[in-house]
Amino acid sequence: MKRLIACISLLTLVLASTMAQPSTAFADKPALLTSIGQSADLEMVKVLLTRAKIAFTTDAVIKAGDLSSSAKTLVLVVGGSSKGLGAAGISADDEVARAKALIKRARELGMKIIAVHVGGEARRGTLSDVFIELCIPVADYAIVVADADKDGLFTKLAAAAKITLTKVEKISGAGAPLAAAFK
Repeated sequence: MKRLIACISLLTLVLASTMAQPSTAFADKPALLTSIGQSADLEMVKVLLTRAKIAFTTDAVIKAGDLSSSAKTLVLVVGGSSKGLGAAGISADDEVARAKALIKRARELGMKIIAVHVGGEARRGTLSDVFIELCIPVADYAIVVADADKDGLFTKLAAAAKITLTKVEKISGAGAPLAAAFK
């Protein structure tokens, strides 16, 4: 009986931590939405922010020097696309360098960082994982479509960074926790 209770308690704790949202809104408006990896997922997150009536601007390739204090929260749409990188004329190494500089500048400006991965399992792989491993540990909060975390990478990175990770079943489910993060 004790073993059953312990198993149920552990399962409840695991489920609660993977479906958690921040207990209070922490992110200020307006937001700046950008892509880290140049996937088309940026367009989906743009729709979610618009539906939530969150004030934001979008610049898929913004550089650190162009980041200003007018934006209060940086929303990183994380997911690599070799086609997207090619269309933007950016190598994967250049995108990593841009992301590192952008994150550093955002921190200097006191911005909150929200990392979002809505591409699911289909948007995982070596290229995306480089960007995921870069962005999740430096974020204040992360939202991910659950099937992207089948290997536990997001859970592991979020736990190590001591940030809240919200898993949703499908892209449309990311809208509510994203909106709830903003004051």
